[in-house]
This record gives sequence, structure tokens and C-alpha cells, in this order.
Amino acid sequence: MKLVIFDCDGTLVDSQHMICEAMRAAFSASGLAVPNRSHLLRHVGLSVTAAMQAMTGLGDCDAVVKLSDDYRAAFTELRKEARLAEPMYPGAREAIGELSGGDGILLGIATGKSRRGVDRLLEREGLEGAFATIMTADDAPSKPHPAMIEQAMDAVGAKPRETVMIGDTIFDILMARAAAVPAIGVTWGYHEPAELAEAGADAVVEDFDALLRLLLPDRAAAA
Repeated sequence: MKLVIFDCDGTLVDSQHMICEAMRAAFSASGLAVPNRSHLLRHVGLSVTAAMQAMTGLGDCDAVVKLSDDYRAAFTELRKEARLAEPMYPGAREAIGELSGGDGILLGIATGKSRRGVDRLLEREGLEGAFATIMTADDAPSKPHPAMIEQAMDAVGAKPRETVMIGDTIFDILMARAAAVPAIGVTWGYHEPAELAEAGADAVVEDFDALLRLLLPDRAAAA
């Protein structure tokens, strides 16, 4: 058996426009200077509270709670605007379909999104039954803590050597390293390929086809 765990934002779906708009709304509601776009995207992948703490330098305080609540409220409202859709990346749906049809392969998600957000996404895309395990910010400490991966492995009975984490940020790679799990970085998300390699990614791929060649050696040999 192999457990293939995907990050969500920046790996399966391009959420940057929604995230940045919701962050701007949250900071503005508190009368705080809005970080620039590149700084906002540096923190995608963390849970909302951890991201707000990292961007403001504040600890566990009322100001961070307000920012986090305002962000979630803004994100919910922004979902109603078609201009700020969260499209799946090219090849993502096909890769999920091919992997989920593979003998002995189980799919998982480990994300800083809420469970409600993930459920909405999967329902929208018709992928409700594709993932055997889903770990979110509601279930475990923020990345790069290894709990999401550890809980995912426990849920399906997978060992670290049978598991691989796929993500676009150093938080995904460091989480995998902490869980003693191989990690594959992807170049189409929010952190630079060199950063992913430096964080300890076992490989960095440029598209889903390259990812499938790594995960399905028999497919690569037959090509």
C-alpha cells in the first residue's frame, strides 16, 4: 500500500486570489497595514491563526483572534464572487483519478484549510470519495508540525516508508521531514523550487505528469 498525501492550496487548487483578498479585508478591518502580496503568499499553508501570528509578530492574543475571525468571514463572503474562483491546477483532477484507480494506492489531504472549506471544494469538484483521509487545521497543529501526516498514517494504517507528502511550500516539506516521510515539492505553487529543495524535498516536479511518473514507475516505463 502507498499513501499519497496532497497539500491543497497551491498544490491542488490555486487559491491565491481568494486568500489575498480575504487577508486584505481582515487586516483593513483591524486598521492594520496590509502586507504586500508576496508576503501574504509566503504564509499560505499555515493554519489561519499561525499565519496571522507569523505576519504580525504577535502571539496568542485578541488581535490575532480578531484577524483570524475576520479572515474566515471575508473568505466565506468572497466565495460568492465568480472573479475570485479557486480553480484546480491543470492536470490535478486527472492525476487524482489515475492515482485513486491504482492498486494499493490511497490518497490523503493535509491542509491549513478548515474541514468545511475542504468539504466545499471536494463537493464542488465531485471528488467527495477520492480521499481516504483528510487532515485540516481543525484536526491538528499547524504545519510544519508532523501531526497531520502522523494522524493520516494512523487513520489508514500506513507506515512512513509507504507514505509520500506532496506540496508547494517549505511548510509541507518540513512537515514531511518531521514525520520521517518522503516529500515531493511542486513548482506551480507559492514557494520557489530552490526553497523546496533546500528544505529537504526528495524531488521537485514541474507538472502533474512528472509527478505521476515518479509515483507510478510502471506508467513511466510503459510510456
